[in-house]
Amino acid sequence: MAITAADVNKLRQTTGAGMMDCKKALEESNGDFEAAIDYLRKKGQKVSANRADREAKEGVVMAKTTNDGKTGIIIKLTSETDFVSKNADFINFAEQIAKATLDRLPANLEELKAIKIDNRTIADALDEQVARIGEKIDVIEYVKIDAPDVVAYNHAGNRIGVLVALDQSKSDKIDNAGRDAAMQIAAMNPVAVDKDDVNQDTINRELEIAKEQIRLEGKPEDMVEKIAQGKLNKFFKDSTLLNQAFVKDPSKTVKGMLDEAHPGLRVISFKRVALGE
Repeated sequence: MAITAADVNKLRQTTGAGMMDCKKALEESNGDFEAAIDYLRKKGQKVSANRADREAKEGVVMAKTTNDGKTGIIIKLTSETDFVSKNADFINFAEQIAKATLDRLPANLEELKAIKIDNRTIADALDEQVARIGEKIDVIEYVKIDAPDVVAYNHAGNRIGVLVALDQSKSDKIDNAGRDAAMQIAAMNPVAVDKDDVNQDTINRELEIAKEQIRLEGKPEDMVEKIAQGKLNKFFKDSTLLNQAFVKDPSKTVKGMLDEAHPGLRVISFKRVALGE
């Protein structure tokens, strides 16, 4: 397929790689964007983690928990411009949706939009907002988790919402550790709680990229597998929550931080919802 200058520029903005490298990657990948990113990584390019290929939508993300701290929800209400998303009425509307969602705890997005606020469904209220403001406004994501203790964290002007599910009952120390873990998740965007939770497709992809990098470095074929496993272990350390260096104190891991807060405290699961993703 024909590779346009716009395609090349989009890949460049996404990855931070050079223009000619991006053009070559797209040509070799027949225009497949994800394959082009993998191609650049295999060639040793340091691809930016800030994936600009995700459409940059505006809006508000809100994370909340029930009073007993055993259930948490996140909703993402989107708009087309930040002029709308920063408006007090829009933020109040998001708060109303989040509160109604927390009160009813629907099973999915369809049930959420059927909840009533002021005698009209959320779906109808969204339609009214669209008609009044003239922008597309919608709740496009809803997540819910349950645990002995769930901590909610809202980051960066409601652009990121995080829920952390912990395996111990609520206390001030556990909540503080959960908040620290949630801040870590917001900042570092881990792919899983621990290395055993990383899906096999991700592992296979990282190994394939690592092996190609190693071969390009001229290493003997009998060393490729061993070195690739080392790179995979580094990926686990950098990209799984419990093994990451704790942002507030890099001398310890997140797992170490949790153990200090309460021996044996563990993160069961987490949810991270962000605008533009």
